[in-house]
Amino acid sequence: MTKIAIYDTTLRDGMQAEGVSFSLPDKLAIAQCLDGLGVDYIEGGYAASNPKEMKFFHEVSKLGLERSKMAAFGSTRRADCTVEEDVSLNSILATKAPAATIVGKTWDMHVELVLGCSLDENLTICAESVRYLKSKGLEAIFDAEHFFDGYKANPEYAMKVLAAAAEAGADALVLCDTNGGSLPHQVAEITAQVCRTLGSVVVGIHTHNDSDCATANSLAAIQAGARHVQGTINGMGERCGNANLCSVIPNLAFKMGLEPLSPEKIKSLTEVSRFVFEVANLPPVMSLPYVGDSAFAHKAGLHVDALRKNKLTYEHIDPAMVGNERRFLISELSGKSNILAEMEKAKITQDKTLARKILARVQELENEGYQFEAATASFDLLVRKIMGTFEPSFEMLKYHVDVEKRNSGQIVTEATVKLQVGDRIEHVVGEGDGPVNALDAALRKSLEMFYPALKEVQLFDYKVRVVNAKEGTAARVRVVIQSRDKQSIWGTVGVSENVIEASWLALVDSVEYKLQRAAG
Repeated sequence: MTKIAIYDTTLRDGMQAEGVSFSLPDKLAIAQCLDGLGVDYIEGGYAASNPKEMKFFHEVSKLGLERSKMAAFGSTRRADCTVEEDVSLNSILATKAPAATIVGKTWDMHVELVLGCSLDENLTICAESVRYLKSKGLEAIFDAEHFFDGYKANPEYAMKVLAAAAEAGADALVLCDTNGGSLPHQVAEITAQVCRTLGSVVVGIHTHNDSDCATANSLAAIQAGARHVQGTINGMGERCGNANLCSVIPNLAFKMGLEPLSPEKIKSLTEVSRFVFEVANLPPVMSLPYVGDSAFAHKAGLHVDALRKNKLTYEHIDPAMVGNERRFLISELSGKSNILAEMEKAKITQDKTLARKILARVQELENEGYQFEAATASFDLLVRKIMGTFEPSFEMLKYHVDVEKRNSGQIVTEATVKLQVGDRIEHVVGEGDGPVNALDAALRKSLEMFYPALKEVQLFDYKVRVVNAKEGTAARVRVVIQSRDKQSIWGTVGVSENVIEASWLALVDSVEYKLQRAAG
């Protein structure tokens, strides 16, 4: 199969996304993750921009990356100095990275307006910059900035810039849709013309998503002859982002018959996506193709019924190929097939009568405000209760929450929980930053001596949604809690007119799910 070079720029272009900032340890962790994925190049950053970027290159060299080649980013020399004097070029050399990526102007408007030099002078600048890096033993990747806009405005000049870089020894010429305004048919036509004209020179593609076409444009360029593609994990990047490698890679492998990475490496793509979201402190985008939580989530009963007969009916690939998993969503829109599919997944005997009972109860609860899509642990407990196999781990006798604000302005929250475990009655007090935190503390405190496994559980997300807003302050609220331990993450739900009670119900389900699972 034809090999396509994968060039990741998450640590440079991705970090230009609004709200994203990676510390040095963050960047090193992501670099190791990308090396494990097996990308060909990791662009470490713009070395001349700040000391942290330079330090990253020095530290990453100590990690002993096994698969990926580090690339340092910079620009062609300034018009008012020589290559030997240029700060950007010499910063690239100082990184000791084996590959250098330099951005050069190909749009005549940018040359004259931004660089402030003649068109011929820019050709000299691009050629000298590439030649200088090659003379120092580096692999030179030339990013032709605004190439598609430049080609549309002045195709002869845009091609002259590429020719100058190629003649100077550039190892790859990357066509950049910097403003993200091109469409796939335009990218395909122009890329094909470049490939025909330049012959054996490696042509690459770098796209932005301002027209929501970055991934499609990348694929169009590859189809037209490009053999090097740049992008970011999860499509992070300035403005609307870059081409999403989490979509580009599987599309190349599974739809176009090309070889971006080995199939075994592609199986880690979902894990890599979620890791980068976590490090960036961003909530995962559930609807991302291939790697999002919703990518293989099925809600309509007719769809699930068909899937149970043949997975190809509503899935374009096996989710395991990208490390994702199939999910059947339970809601009032579900049919019996959704319930049966969940029962099958949980290795519960296929019983249509039981499935009808469960579905009826789900529809009844959803009418009250419950929602089980993000609370599969509560659904699991519901099934156990209907089947008659649920054995409660404890009995709640009463709880009390007290919030006190003192003259000093300090707010103190205490929760008292009284419950029974077997023949033992526990009556404990917990403090917290708020009533839910205090209840959680008291509940754990009263149970951990009986169930030490609860020490592993962390509550990491808490959401409140008003169910029937027209009722004002008397409205019911739905509380969804996400919990985790060392092995997994689960969601639970509670609904009540009282937000404390709704929270208590979700907390109890979280604890019970952990204990029921531990008991097998």
